[in-house]
Amino acid sequence: MEEIIFDADIYNTIRKNIKKYRKEKGLTSAQLAEMVDLSHDFIRQIQSEKTGYNFSVETFYKISVALGVTMDMLAQKDSDN
Repeated sequence: MEEIIFDADIYNTIRKNIKKYRKEKGLTSAQLAEMVDLSHDFIRQIQSEKTGYNFSVETFYKISVALGVTMDMLAQKDSDN
């Protein structure tokens, strides 16, 4: 059986990707917050490495739709992460 390797730091991977794709789309945190009907402070917390695990699958999904990327893309660890 093939060994499964999990990203032990998945929340930070997601955080970094949200910030990356948000910037690529030219959006501020406040604009993204408005698009997904969340507070600006909450979006900033999601993107902060100082904050604990604090977002739901629903929030993860809404952000992916707003950014025009798949949830897989937000969870994908790449060489920048």
